[in-house]
Amino acid sequence: MRRYEEAEIDRLPIDLLAHIFALITCFKDLAQASGVCRKWKQAVKQSMAPRERLSFAGWKMDDDSTTRLVLHAYNLKELDISRSRWGCQITDIGLYQISFAKCISNLTSISLWGMTGITDKGVVQLISRTSSLQHLNIGGTFITDESLFAIAVSCPHVKTIVLWSCRHVTESGLLVLVNKCRKLVSINVWGTRVPLHCFIGLLAISPALQIKPKELQLNIERVPVL
Repeated sequence: MRRYEEAEIDRLPIDLLAHIFALITCFKDLAQASGVCRKWKQAVKQSMAPRERLSFAGWKMDDDSTTRLVLHAYNLKELDISRSRWGCQITDIGLYQISFAKCISNLTSISLWGMTGITDKGVVQLISRTSSLQHLNIGGTFITDESLFAIAVSCPHVKTIVLWSCRHVTESGLLVLVNKCRKLVSINVWGTRVPLHCFIGLLAISPALQIKPKELQLNIERVPVL
């Protein structure tokens, strides 16, 4: 009986495998590599640990493959899972799974731009664990005031937030957000259905707040104060 011969790559030590995996730019390939065997899973885990930034924009990722990598990125500070032209498949299930990663409480930046497959349920679950968050982009989603209330409670350090075309956000949610998040310096509300007088109220709470787009800010400044 012919003796089984171990593949050359399997003879490599884990440290060297981890170095090789760190050079791979395709996150989908990394996620698949982590499922090959226990040794490869450990090597992928080791290669992900030092990363401080992950961007899945441009890759067709799903809940499981995204979660698999984020769970290994212990030092992660910035997470970008924005929708790309290939159509990212992240859902509330993925956000729920990601929320239990050890790095979540240390994240300073999250982008969920254009993720139409997520709802308040997933966003609230994720946001509730991001106490260090400073920059958040949830533009192009169908979130409502429920997500804004969660941000107001869980993210006291948030500085910038993008609500681009979030048409289900109302005046109530914005007022609570600005009133609670005193470090907020910039908010993008392009494409929302909030009336102009609401933004005047936001500036009354936080005069230094930058409301984008700039054209909107100029229109607000032209309104006479009674």
